[in-house]
Order: sequence, then structure tokens, then C-alpha cells
Amino acid sequence: MEKDEKGLKVKKSDDLSEWYTQVVQKAELADYSPIKGFMVIRPNAYAIWEKIQEEFNKVLDKKKVRNAYFPLLIPDSFFKKEAKHAEGFAPELAYVEGREEGEKLALRPTSETIIYDSYSKWIRSWRDLPFKLNQWCNVIRWEVKQTKPFLRTREFLWQEGHCVFENEKDADKDMNEMIGEYQKLIGELLAVPTFIGRKSEKEKFPGAQTTMTIEAFMPDGKALQCGTSHNLGQGFAKVFNVKFLDKDEKEKYGWQTSWGFSTRLIGALIMVHGDDKGLVLPPKVAENKVVIVPILFEDSKKKVLGKAGVIAKKLKEYNCILDDREEYKPGYKFNEWEMKGIPVRVEIGPKDLEKDTVVLVRRDTGDKKVIKINDVDKEVDKALVDIQRNLFEKAKKFLDSRIDSAKDMVELNKKLKSGKIVKVYMKNDVGVEDLIKDETGGATSRIIEEVEEAGNCIKSGEKVNTLGYISKSY
Repeated sequence: MEKDEKGLKVKKSDDLSEWYTQVVQKAELADYSPIKGFMVIRPNAYAIWEKIQEEFNKVLDKKKVRNAYFPLLIPDSFFKKEAKHAEGFAPELAYVEGREEGEKLALRPTSETIIYDSYSKWIRSWRDLPFKLNQWCNVIRWEVKQTKPFLRTREFLWQEGHCVFENEKDADKDMNEMIGEYQKLIGELLAVPTFIGRKSEKEKFPGAQTTMTIEAFMPDGKALQCGTSHNLGQGFAKVFNVKFLDKDEKEKYGWQTSWGFSTRLIGALIMVHGDDKGLVLPPKVAENKVVIVPILFEDSKKKVLGKAGVIAKKLKEYNCILDDREEYKPGYKFNEWEMKGIPVRVEIGPKDLEKDTVVLVRRDTGDKKVIKINDVDKEVDKALVDIQRNLFEKAKKFLDSRIDSAKDMVELNKKLKSGKIVKVYMKNDVGVEDLIKDETGGATSRIIEEVEEAGNCIKSGEKVNTLGYISKSY
């Protein structure tokens, strides 16, 4: 393979969409499927997903949420039981014909309905509550016109938690706690900063009483929803008969929550941290945190490889790669591992061997540092910690710089075109938001914020105490 085939043919700042597509393919994260709208997740990306799963399973364990699995196929009649839910997901449903069931069966776009049918059989008493389950699965949403791996596909992987509580207070608490856990997970593991808040009436989950969200912001001036948490109220409980006998011997309907994030997080990581050399992985989520590249010459090859092997053992805890391939030159290897985002590269050649040193190279900044071989484990650990911190701080600085405000529609449109999230006074009303969406070419509120000081709605002119954070989005 020629060297230039490994490199990117477009700069991130020139054409983010094409840059993203090339990084996804050349960093071997995903490939396109022969079926339109679907993707093949390759091992490099699946390892990231497994790390996310591993870390979030710790949260689930702490919250006493157990993992389970429910069917992929859902009777069409289940969706029709909850009117808003049915209306919200109708355009995205894909069906197979149920030969024995006497009705169409939908491929799950989300699992509230099929799960709550089971909950109606399993929950009997207040002693069964809170009832908390999560499932890791795939979902199908037949909506995508253009495939964008990890960001927009007809099938994606996710987790969805579904809980039942005795009262509204406990459901609200769970909704808020879980969106907070999402923000913490994504910030600490993926080094992706987000802003958190409540969804508007127009943007909330179909059938939910309240929806909380975390939103990241991409370099092209679009927001990316990274996770949502919902207080579903008692709507689903009533139509699916999820009820319990309370302490007062009266039968009551449960209060329910659901929450989820998906492989879209991998797309956020790529876009937020990647550069013109390719993928940049935060150390905490990188499967291989270090690569050692020996500089080989015939007369010193044996000694250099020997010392490289010793260093590799010293760095074993970082799942270190020793790239001892002799058919490729060092420069080619540098480009390859930079493309794949390995956080730290360690170079060692005959001259380094003479001085008992190696060269440590950071993927995030490209900075090089000559260090003693005896100190390699300490220096690598120090670099990894600093890379994780630097990636988050750099992204947070960008996010903060993109939040602005506007007083009228002209100013709103101008700032949206410059790639901003724009705060405006906005009535929390579906009709008002529809007008704003139409007049901004598709921008929507990412969150709604209650404020003490009232202002005039940017569209209706009414006095309101709500700010909408308006942005284009994926």
C-alpha cells in the first residue's frame, strides 16, 4: 500500500463532512453496508463501544440496575396504545409480516412498549419497586436518507434503561440522576464536554412528561444530542397496565422513566477530537494507549528490537503495541498510528540506544520529548493523564466560545450561520418553535431553560421566562 493512501485528502476545516467520512474509513472504524442506511462497525470502533459499555455497567451496578434483553419484534398494536408515542415513531417504523400473530411486527425503534408489557406481569406490589432494568441492543429507525456512520444510520447500537417507581418524585430524581451520569461518563471517558437541560414541548420524547438531554457541539456549528433521560409519567403505565398494590392496600399506576445513549457517541468523539492526521483517541477510551516504533537498520536491528521488547513489557498495562514490521518504513508507521489515534508513540533507534533514551510523542499536540528508558513508564503515565485533560479543556473552550444570544430573528439567523448556539427568549410552544424552525432553515431548540428575568419571545412577542438554545443539529 502506498503511503498517500493512508493519509487524508481533505482538511477538517475545509470540508468536515468529507474529512469525517475519510477518518471513519481510513482509521478502520466502520464501513458501508450493501444495505442502504446500515453500517459495519469494525473492531477499532467496537473496542470503543465495549469500553463505554464497561464503564457504564459500573454506573448501572451502583444504581442497582440489572441488564436484561427483550425481543426485536414488537406487535404493531403495542405502538397504538400510547397515542403520542405512536405518532412520534410512525414515520420511522420498519415492519415484517407476522404470520402467526395476525398483525404486522415492527423492528424496535425503542422498547418502551414491549418492555412494559412484561412489566405488567412482573410488578405486583410496592415491594417490587423501584424496578430497574437496562438492555444493550440494536434498534432500527427507517428514517435516514444519507448514511453517516455513527451519526445517522437506520440501525445503531444503544442502551436503554427502563425503571418503575412509586411516585413522581422518585421518577424525577432518577431522570435527573441518569442524565447527570451520562454527562459525567461522556466528559470523563470521551473528553467530550456537553451542556445539559430540558427539552422543549416540541423536542421532547414522544409520550414523555419531561425529557432531559445532554448536547455536544460539533466543529461545523451543529449540535449533537448525546443522551436523553425521560420522566414518562404514568401514561405508559396506564395503557400497559403497569400497576402495583401500595402500602395502603390500594392499586396504583407506576411512575416510569427511560434513558439511553447510542453509538452516536463514537461519532461525537471523532468529530470533536480528530485532526488533519486522523483520529485522536482520549487515553481512557483507547484500547491501545501506546505504540512503540523501533527505527531499524541492519547492523543494529537486533539490539533495538531487543530493547523495544523490554520497553513493551514495561508498558504492558497500557496494552502497548510493538510495531516491529520490517516491510514498512518508520514514517509510514507514524502516519498509520496517528490516523488510528493512538495517544502516545514511543520511538527508539540506535542513537537512542546509545544514550539509553527514547522519544515520546503525544498524539494530541505532536510534542516530542526525549526521556530516559528507566523513566518511560512514569513519563507515559504522565503524558496520558495530560492528554486526557488537554482534550477535554480544548473542547470545552470551543463549546463555551460558541454559545451566544440574539434579540430578534435577523440576529438569530446571522449567528446561526456563523456556527453558534444562540440563546433567545422563546415561548415553550410547538407552534412557536415550528415557525422558528421554518424561518431558520431547520434550527431547533436543543434545550429550554427557565430564567428569573422575563423577556419577549423572539417570535410571538409574549413575555416569557424561558430561553431556548437554538442550533442546527445532526
